[in-house]
Amino acid sequence: MKRNMKQAKSGRMLPSFLALLLGSGLAFNAQANTSTLKVCAASDEMPYSNKQQEGFENQLAKILADTMDRELEFVWSDKAAIFLVTEKLLKNQCDVVMGVDKGDPRVATSDPYYKSGYAFIYPADKGLDIKNWQSPALKDMSKFAIVPGSPSEVMLREIDKYEGNFNYTMSLIGFKSRRNQYVRYAPDLLVSEVVSGKADIAHIWAPEAARYVKSASIPLKMVVSEEIAPTHDGEGVRQQFEQAIAVRSDDQELLKEINTALHKADPKIKAVLKDEGIPLL
Repeated sequence: MKRNMKQAKSGRMLPSFLALLLGSGLAFNAQANTSTLKVCAASDEMPYSNKQQEGFENQLAKILADTMDRELEFVWSDKAAIFLVTEKLLKNQCDVVMGVDKGDPRVATSDPYYKSGYAFIYPADKGLDIKNWQSPALKDMSKFAIVPGSPSEVMLREIDKYEGNFNYTMSLIGFKSRRNQYVRYAPDLLVSEVVSGKADIAHIWAPEAARYVKSASIPLKMVVSEEIAPTHDGEGVRQQFEQAIAVRSDDQELLKEINTALHKADPKIKAVLKDEGIPLL
């Protein structure tokens, strides 16, 4: 989400937004001093990362550094996590970014450390049976809490709900213009819209919603979307993604070290993700 714009069409990338988003908010710098793992982290991009180290990716960073037998040092960035690859990693200010899609063409990526997907989120007591974008109950809904530019938006267009939902979507950011600037749709806000009844349903990247679904004041149901949602053009929209760690393409030795650590630490990593409430696929 940290977070990265997910691949919405098979073989195609949509622009960045953050779930999605680019990266989870963390970038590792393992330069000359191999005894220290320096982590460039978003200072306020929950549930991934913050300065209080309350994000689940902060926890994963600690696990990884410990497994690699390195001292962890956070280097905070006030910019959104989507900028960590372009403004940190590729400018040699950091050496690793967590939470990118496996196979991101800009970098070399590690073995995936988890796989999850976009999910429908709605009140558990409504008696709804929503499994995918073809579910009949969606036809009677008018307000969808989504992130613009995400696979959710593509599918809203597919079911002819985008135009009717546009003003509601813009109201979530106070009708701010998104032209030439990044505006984050906070996942806790999107989930709270469902809790309050202002939104009929949400469809967002499950890892960034899970914490807020788990702590909601009413029972919520979270249903992960199918891997490829069918579309009229036959291409389909990808809604499930493997998350990996990125390094610069020439940092192959570091990549090997990270892969070894990920496999060794897998039980601890999975425990953190499950405690977070993230649906793992």
